[in-house]
Amino acid sequence: MPGYELSTFWGRARAYWDFIWGDHAFLRLGFSNAHWVGPDMIRTNHPWPFQLAWWKKRGLKTVINLRGGPHSAHYQLEKDAVNRLGMAWVDAPMGSREVPSRERVLHAKEIFETIEYPALMHCKSGADRAGIMAVLYRHFHLGEPIREAVSELGLRTLHVRQGKTGVLDYVFERYLTEIEPKGISFLDWVMSDDYEPAAIKADFQAGWWATLLTDRILRRE
Repeated sequence: MPGYELSTFWGRARAYWDFIWGDHAFLRLGFSNAHWVGPDMIRTNHPWPFQLAWWKKRGLKTVINLRGGPHSAHYQLEKDAVNRLGMAWVDAPMGSREVPSRERVLHAKEIFETIEYPALMHCKSGADRAGIMAVLYRHFHLGEPIREAVSELGLRTLHVRQGKTGVLDYVFERYLTEIEPKGISFLDWVMSDDYEPAAIKADFQAGWWATLLTDRILRRE
């Protein structure tokens, strides 16, 4: 199976080399883009193992990985650290340029209803996938209306709505302008035949300059 042999010195060294340079982890040494989104949930960019240990000492119980990539260095180093620290691990891949499927929304709801808190959730930069999951956390777990929870998608956490990642904002804009006025809840909309991720994405238009910024310059995942 592809991956890294973390039980050996050179295997772990190779994993860290790929993590630091291939995954741009050197940029995250002094900047975690960490924000509490509720009394028991924090969102961050992809943490280093030593950062997970720091959070563990402060009571962290669960880590939610929004990136996927089981054979990658970032995935294997994190999972190894979580296991050694005795925390729970949840895999919940999300897309930063996709309208979330019905299954992913329901999975997010299930996660927030069943995990042990306090918890940390992260993507690579902590801006986009962590942003939409923070909206869902505040809506499903804290009971906040979408109109308030959607503030988690913004420049405060480096989310750029004008680029392709703005499709995440567009999902909630469609709900707030077309569906909520009819008295339909967000979850009921997602569960209905009217919720069509492909059609919603097709209606969204991203700005070229913001796409250049997020995809070419910042190299957002």
